[in-house]
Amino acid sequence: MAHELETLANGQTAFVSARQSAWHQLGTVTSDCLTAEDAIAKALLGGWKVRKIVLQGIETTPDGVNIVECPDKVMTVRTNIITQETEYLGVVGTEYAPVQNEEAAEVLNRLADESGAHFETAGSLRGGRMVFLTMKLPTAMQIAGVDDMDLYLCATTSHDGTCALRVDATPIRVVCANTQRAAIAHSRGSYTFRHTSNVRAQISQAREAMGLMWRYLDDFQTEAERMLDATLTMGQFEKIITELWPIADDASDQTKNNAKKRASTLRYLIRDADTQKAIKGTRWAGFQAVTEYIDHYAPAKDAQLRANRAVTGPIAELKTRAFELLSV
Repeated sequence: MAHELETLANGQTAFVSARQSAWHQLGTVTSDCLTAEDAIAKALLGGWKVRKIVLQGIETTPDGVNIVECPDKVMTVRTNIITQETEYLGVVGTEYAPVQNEEAAEVLNRLADESGAHFETAGSLRGGRMVFLTMKLPTAMQIAGVDDMDLYLCATTSHDGTCALRVDATPIRVVCANTQRAAIAHSRGSYTFRHTSNVRAQISQAREAMGLMWRYLDDFQTEAERMLDATLTMGQFEKIITELWPIADDASDQTKNNAKKRASTLRYLIRDADTQKAIKGTRWAGFQAVTEYIDHYAPAKDAQLRANRAVTGPIAELKTRAFELLSV
């Protein structure tokens, strides 16, 4: 599965990760947390000077060359920080206002000033046409004092007009195009800043946008704590397993045997695994058992495929479905 990260002329990958390497083993890995300035510099996102230039068409005819003006469209370009050459990014409307990568980082940095969150990853996708930056909340979310879940704020923006600048609250740490799409798909709270003439005024409202994020996180924690207070019988859990992984009546023997093995592993995870000891017998334990199975036990050809699959595609959507089925 392609990561779509940009490789620059000097062979460097425009990606940085704080403290842990991504599955694709590309870019720069730091030993410390990242500030906005660190993220921009180490991911090679600084100094692009994204801008608009006049768009023209060239027509060659037997009588010569004609220049055709395009009054309602312009071209977005950047300065390549390695070669210093001007590079094409996209075609947009005249009202489009470029947002520099530094400005996208500042949107998240406004939250950092208030909460102590720090940057985790940053990178360039599709030849600079899209960039992402993620922040990890200052501590893992604690559910009623007995369980943790990492949550991130992800800012994405395009320089070719394909999407607006947006910020999402997500449990997914973005390291490539695949996880970036998964983060947006699994977002439960987001705020969009349109690339228009007043986009900088919208950026100045970032603190209000982050307030929406915090309200989402509060709602998520409230729901999770309800799940902690609600009991879950083994019969109820097995019914949920059947809904998550339905087996057709005419399924092959191998499919049925695989289903039995999966159910056995899930029963072990919710009933006997040390990871569920503090929350045993609750609906929250059921959710954690499902996510632990997907992340660590579901069959996969190798660790890279498992890590990638856990946050993208139909397998990742099982986590969202499990949360819905186990919510009270």
